[in-house]
Amino acid sequence: MTELYQNLSREQADICGLVLTSSGIFYRTKKRKSGWMVWVNNKDFARALSSISLYFEENPELQFNVQSPADKHRKTFTGIWMAIILMVFYVAIGEDNQAFIKIYGSSADHILKGEVYRTATSLMLHVDAVHLVGNMAAIALFGSVVCSVMGIGTGWLMILLTGMTGNYANACLYQTHHLAVGASTAIFGAIGIIATHQFWRKMALPGEKMKAWLPLAGGLGLLAMLGSGGGRVDLMAHLFGFGAGLTIETLYTLLIKRALPVAYQAGCFAVAAGILLISWFWPVLMIHS
Repeated sequence: MTELYQNLSREQADICGLVLTSSGIFYRTKKRKSGWMVWVNNKDFARALSSISLYFEENPELQFNVQSPADKHRKTFTGIWMAIILMVFYVAIGEDNQAFIKIYGSSADHILKGEVYRTATSLMLHVDAVHLVGNMAAIALFGSVVCSVMGIGTGWLMILLTGMTGNYANACLYQTHHLAVGASTAIFGAIGIIATHQFWRKMALPGEKMKAWLPLAGGLGLLAMLGSGGGRVDLMAHLFGFGAGLTIETLYTLLIKRALPVAYQAGCFAVAAGILLISWFWPVLMIHS
């Protein structure tokens, strides 16, 4: 079962129980030192939130100011740490930058020949300091927001998968003679995750369905403003990253429907770290195999 509300008074828990019962939703309550908790089955979570929101819309005088645990942001600034990691990586590579880009960059023809590890490793490579600083600022902001909403482990795994998916789709588009590096594909994946999360959150609330499209419009606006500049900007990679973020967050919302607990967050973080570690060592493993 999933925790719907926590730290309620007995009267507030009774109101929730009344609404859930009238909606035909099975629930349980539990008393703790901090107050009463209300639990529902995982499959009923979104419908339970919607039913209670509708009840308060019709009876505003009974509404109490409390959030569902699923709506609370676990505030984190982990995106800043990722930005620092990108900087350390860039400095450590130093003069070997071009050699690393040749081996680990997102080369369309090499990816389609089976070197899929490049879709991950290329996210941590940057052409120059200007390229790096721009991506550091963006990942610090949008990475932190995603992880505040989804949790640190789930957030970084989803961001990594959007970047890899976007790079692979870009390789399929160009087929050959295309080489790209940089975290921007994953950054626009993060923007897609944030916009889609807000979209589905609002769609579950009564009277918010028209407003639900605004986050997606805002995400597309950021894509147009930040991801379509001149020079070496890879617009299609940004677009594929955004689309991957939209798709992955939609699947997460429809299939999982809630924030994962700490143990699962740790597992997701380990998977993300494992993917990156294996990707960086893959060429070495292939040479010695």
